[in-house]
Amino acid sequence: MNTADARRYMRMSSPRTPRIHLLKSSLGGHLFVADGSRLFDADADLFASYDAAMEEGSNEAIDELLRQAGLVGRPFIDDAPLSSPPLRALSLAIAQKCNLGCTYCYAQQGEFGGPAKNMELTEALRAVDLLVGAAEPRARLNLAFLGGEPLVNRKVLRAATLRARELAGSRGAKMTFSITTNGTLLTEDDGRFFEEHGFAVTISIDGPQEIHDAQRPYKGGRGSYDGIMKRAAPLLKMQQGMQVSARVTVTPKNLVLLQTLDTLIAAGFHSVGFSPMLSAPTGEGEMQSEDLELMLGEMIDCGREFERASRSGRRYPFANMVNAMREIHRGTHRPYPCGAGAGYLGVSAEGELSACHRFVGDEEGAMGSLDDGVDVSRQADWLAARHVHRQDPCQSCWARYLCGGGCHHEVIRRGRPACDYIRGWLHYCLEAYLRLSAKPGTAGLGLTGAAHG
Repeated sequence: MNTADARRYMRMSSPRTPRIHLLKSSLGGHLFVADGSRLFDADADLFASYDAAMEEGSNEAIDELLRQAGLVGRPFIDDAPLSSPPLRALSLAIAQKCNLGCTYCYAQQGEFGGPAKNMELTEALRAVDLLVGAAEPRARLNLAFLGGEPLVNRKVLRAATLRARELAGSRGAKMTFSITTNGTLLTEDDGRFFEEHGFAVTISIDGPQEIHDAQRPYKGGRGSYDGIMKRAAPLLKMQQGMQVSARVTVTPKNLVLLQTLDTLIAAGFHSVGFSPMLSAPTGEGEMQSEDLELMLGEMIDCGREFERASRSGRRYPFANMVNAMREIHRGTHRPYPCGAGAGYLGVSAEGELSACHRFVGDEEGAMGSLDDGVDVSRQADWLAARHVHRQDPCQSCWARYLCGGGCHHEVIRRGRPACDYIRGWLHYCLEAYLRLSAKPGTAGLGLTGAAHG
């Protein structure tokens, strides 16, 4: 594990001012402007001027340099919270029960701290009506199925899918579907259904067999890896309309990311992504600062393999890297980390609405019910309180609009243990983006070319 690299990237990415960030690559010096997430090449003199202003701690000098470069205008993101967002996605906890006994499960073995239960068909169809009933033509909607293990309630999953597709078609809306599953109950018939309806299928797998089985056993203790891979194999072979991806939850016990990535890519997964375990109900498996340092080194090793593959024209579906390259290229700038509590809500088995699937059964993220509709007052309070400008220490961080402030659930439950990891990863990704998209630029006001923005 490359801890020296991780420490270096954490050091280089430490925030010196909230306005800008400087980085160097083999191509020269570069300027990242937080406002609008804009990335530019900077000649040596301009780079030195910004560096000196940052060293002095002079925001006035930085602002003057930005004005001279024509990079100051109306802020891309102001203090106003998102207001009355249209509903675009729902996740249904159609089975608040599970057959695995994962050591770190945020859903407390799938039951969210209550009795095991399935969502009734009537509730699932009401949720579909909430999502699609008021959608305007050409709206893009997503219906997600989670749990627990959603395939415990296969009949309701399929009926809700068919109803959503029918209703969306009648309104001229575009409906997509997704499911996150532990993979233990998958059948070939499920694969045909998911293929027909273009599902994004995410299977939770935590590494090669020995590692996975230690973290994601059946409740009786038996390993689940072999069964999952056998059941996933037909879906991996047939995937065209659907995409079958692997999601790896990273704990201190499975920090062999490159080996895991190559194993799962070789198995045929459409993409493979990693997510650190930052908040667990019992604290089991939570990543500490030293673990996140190790993870960053492993992530960078995976990223370098992605860079090698890209330069040689070889597909290497490392989801974290693919998403980062896409977001940097788009200039993603956002006041929230995701759509939770805004265009995306979770629905419990009993029809309670929450900010997302992780807040099922949690009053902290309650957002109304299928009976009463979205609680717009609670939603407005949530969007005001969770805006990145209201988060500390986000206001002082150059990466705030790429990060959006971090997962709401994790921040509320545990705070921000991963800021150094996130910034180090983003700094590496900015460098990688510059290397992979290097092209001549147009000189002007000290900027030797805009790599992006």
